[in-house]
Amino acid sequence: MIRRGKGVPVGARNFEFKHRFWIFGAIFWLAFASYSIDHQNAGAALADWIAGLRHAQAGDAEYHVVFAIAGLICMAAAALRTWATAYLNPEVMVDKHLHTTRLVADGPYRHVRNPLYLGNIVLAVGFGLMASRAGFVLLVLGMVLFDYRLILREEAGIRASQGDGFRAYCAAVPRILPALLPRLPSGGAAADWSGGMLGEAFMWVLALSVVSFSITLNQTIYFVVLGLAFVVYAICYVVILKRRKAKEGGAAIQR
Repeated sequence: MIRRGKGVPVGARNFEFKHRFWIFGAIFWLAFASYSIDHQNAGAALADWIAGLRHAQAGDAEYHVVFAIAGLICMAAAALRTWATAYLNPEVMVDKHLHTTRLVADGPYRHVRNPLYLGNIVLAVGFGLMASRAGFVLLVLGMVLFDYRLILREEAGIRASQGDGFRAYCAAVPRILPALLPRLPSGGAAADWSGGMLGEAFMWVLALSVVSFSITLNQTIYFVVLGLAFVVYAICYVVILKRRKAKEGGAAIQR
């Protein structure tokens, strides 16, 4: 574990990084399990509050608007992560090992050091409106705290590997709140958009589940699309592993 000062833990353990997908899943599960103690949906509560400002009762129109905003937020998260993965590559996304030998400073990485983790937090805000009020708070706070632990773990490893180059990058580019204008000149790296979409297809279908609910207000359709997201993830995971094996085989031949 990365430590600072008098042994206060600030970074995630290797176990947490290795099993980050399942920990993210556990955060989502706990958030939605909170319906057992808070039966009020967060999005519906927001729609009721908006209608209350007009001294009216919320109807379908308010619910459509609130969940449409939730869907747009989720799509923004998917777009941000796709942009980031297009410059990183999807193989890194599913790798259980920490990569510290390569510093990516192009695309969204010119605006923010951790666009993938920022995308997670943005997704939590949008998707959290499908949870209860307590679940929304739990999901957003849990995502922020765990992502921050992972960020500190990764940045400590990259700093140890890249030294002054990474320190200069950190001085120029903010950690999690993005700069509107790029803080670095383009390095000329080409985006692999097919790889970006492959790595983030799961996020897009998650966003689609919320969009489908905003249009239909039908929970059955929402859960069908949500289930499809995990099917898509499994398929993409297999494809990414095959891509990685093919690249490793090609690199071995070149040697």
